[in-house]
Amino acid sequence: MPESSSTPTAGPFSMPLRVRYVECDMQGRVYNAHYLTWVDMAHTEAIDELFGGYREIVAAGVDLVVAAADLQFRAPAHFDDRLQVHTTIHAPGHTSLRSDFTIARDETVLAECRMVHVCVDATTYEKQPWPAWLRAKLPGTG
Repeated sequence: MPESSSTPTAGPFSMPLRVRYVECDMQGRVYNAHYLTWVDMAHTEAIDELFGGYREIVAAGVDLVVAAADLQFRAPAHFDDRLQVHTTIHAPGHTSLRSDFTIARDETVLAECRMVHVCVDATTYEKQPWPAWLRAKLPGTG
């Protein structure tokens, strides 16, 4: 899934996570949709570290929308597991931004995800190139 590349990256950023009971299904495992929630949470944390916060980006007229998400499950998570969600953000394309995520319990990889976000105008939601000020803070462009 996430693969190594010569493209400059930011990160990995890491977010600790403790599995809540409500996130588990009748089989005692984390329900699959929660993994994407965790990925979104970790992406938000990485955006905060890179840009000072998602609200600042939107206030400057830029927003990010998900264009694609590919999630591969490797092993189950259970109630009260202590996990880490690792995020790597790659150099941006003209309008897109790829991020790779690994969800792990200790050394065991539970899931891997690749997500692509597209840069849009925060008012019209029309696709737009990354503004120069934002691009300068992204990996491989500064």
